[in-house]
Amino acid sequence: MIMDPLVDRFGRRIEYLRLSVTDRCDLRCAYCIPEGFKGFEEPAHWLDFDEIERLMHLFAGLGLKRIRLTGGEPLLRRNVTDLCRRLSNLPGIEDISLSTNATQLAGMAADLRQAGVTRLNVSLDSLREEGVERINGRPVLGQILDGLEAGRAAGFAPIKINMVVMQENAGEIESMVDYCMERGFVLRLIELMPMGDTARRMGYVDLQPVIAQLRNRFDLIDRVLPGGGPARYLGSRDGRFNIGFITPISQHFCDTCNRVRLTVDGILHLCLGQEEQVDFRSLMRGGATDPEIIAAIRRAIDLKPERHEFREAPGKLVRFMNMTGG
Repeated sequence: MIMDPLVDRFGRRIEYLRLSVTDRCDLRCAYCIPEGFKGFEEPAHWLDFDEIERLMHLFAGLGLKRIRLTGGEPLLRRNVTDLCRRLSNLPGIEDISLSTNATQLAGMAADLRQAGVTRLNVSLDSLREEGVERINGRPVLGQILDGLEAGRAAGFAPIKINMVVMQENAGEIESMVDYCMERGFVLRLIELMPMGDTARRMGYVDLQPVIAQLRNRFDLIDRVLPGGGPARYLGSRDGRFNIGFITPISQHFCDTCNRVRLTVDGILHLCLGQEEQVDFRSLMRGGATDPEIIAAIRRAIDLKPERHEFREAPGKLVRFMNMTGG
């Protein structure tokens, strides 16, 4: 039975949780986890699968409907398909999705599909080997493309391609559009968020002119796609191609934010761009009862701020994305 749903102080109903299952990654994307970073969480501090399942069960009882597994790179977490299966069986959870860099996907796509994962988002910032190596820190384009084909063969549809747009790759948008159109992928262009000095140095690109150019070139119209996230979509009139835009800087979507983030060590972040947080690992390992945890969830949601301040105070937050959950 679902109790009174989670509604924050600004009337937003919280139905979507992004769950980080590891802060480790096999890439070193400068906007996420710069080369040389060593501040990883100790595995003993990670929530185990029983703790995750318990907490997600309590969230689901409060109206949570969607869980997205993130990282770091979630496919590096041992036996992650078992966790997917456990979460997909929770009453009230309607959608289990996963964000991945796809380097491990070729050998795991079929198992993930069988475990109840319904949708995939794949990070791909360039279609050039040298571009991938420069942005993501490793020469892994072939592995990513193989993973995408394995995902398609396993029956994931649509597959969304997440391209973080920066000065380095802004000239590749049209080639990425062509690639996704040919394969039936949904392209999502994402504005670079100033999460740390390294990301800020990579060069923010305002997507509003890009949106206008693509709308005119391809005669795109407004679309609504399933997913529950912040992207705004345009699509071709024949329905064969869709493209999304995530614009936290040029056109923020805070007034409709329905999301919270849980880190691998059990810290609930109420906003990607603010500091409000609640430690659920300490609660659970300290012997808190289910009613006590439910009360803590409700108190946490009351802390959710109205909006981020990335534009007004770009240097306010220093927290890498792998630490928060992508």
